[in-house]
Amino acid sequence: MSKTIKVALAGAGAFGIKHLDGIKNIDGVEVVSLISRELEKTKEVANKYGIQHVTTKLEDSLALPEVDAVILCTPTQMHAAQSIACLKAGKHVQVEIPLADSWKDAEAVVALAKEKGLVAMCGHTRRFNPSHQYVHNKVKAGEFNIQQMDVQTYFFRRTNMNALGQPRSWTDHLLWHHAAHTVDLFAYQAGSPIVKANAVQGPIHPSLGIAMDMSIQLKAANGAICTLSLSFNNDGPLGTYFRYIGDNATYLARYDDLYTGKEEQIDVSKVAVSMNGIELQDREFFSAIKEGREPNSSVAQVLPCYKVLHELELQLNA
Repeated sequence: MSKTIKVALAGAGAFGIKHLDGIKNIDGVEVVSLISRELEKTKEVANKYGIQHVTTKLEDSLALPEVDAVILCTPTQMHAAQSIACLKAGKHVQVEIPLADSWKDAEAVVALAKEKGLVAMCGHTRRFNPSHQYVHNKVKAGEFNIQQMDVQTYFFRRTNMNALGQPRSWTDHLLWHHAAHTVDLFAYQAGSPIVKANAVQGPIHPSLGIAMDMSIQLKAANGAICTLSLSFNNDGPLGTYFRYIGDNATYLARYDDLYTGKEEQIDVSKVAVSMNGIELQDREFFSAIKEGREPNSSVAQVLPCYKVLHELELQLNA
């Protein structure tokens, strides 16, 4: 595939804009349609990025014959149904994490992607951050083996606001969204499937209807373990921090930056062509389309993560 890949992007909020900024750096790709809930705000974003077609309905964009692929940066609860709509329309699709908020829906997306033979990818960005790629390359080369991962995912989100401080039209979820990053990354980095998982959660928020605090334990078949702490109550630095404890080193990963266990920064600028994990994720999506291959973080590859989340949800609801 040598022609320009023409893309529709759904969701002009905080994460949609991150994708638009990343795509600007990628040759052979053009965003031709922008979909979002509020038309006037969507037009403002479209004008900034030179996007000609604007709509509030995904089906309008799917009807455009020139659209080759869709990137979904929409609310979690819409991910599976919208992914299925894209695939049924014959479009390649990249859906932001999580793939779905139920095991049944995740399975349905994977089955349809296989049936249609289209590129279907989920935005498990941690696989692409240079910091985590550095560790992954060490593991693949046999130079480092993970014994334990300690992960903290902390936000201060007692009201329903997004990353830009704007009101959300939907409710975020610690298990199906934020835990998905680490559950998938742990199995990916350990190179071994998860065989044991436990979870406990704090009180349910009276108006948001979700647990604001959660703790998860994981064990891989090769013996590696992971402890994940999540909170929407943390009044402090926001984000996710990873400590890899291995057989011969310790690494601290903070998004695209990496440090030794003694806080010595490691240069990861040469790990990939960009230091931006979202851009690298998008590059993989478009490369897979052009090369007719399965991408890293395909919906099939990340499906085991959602089986674990399903099992943890059953525990929490018991």
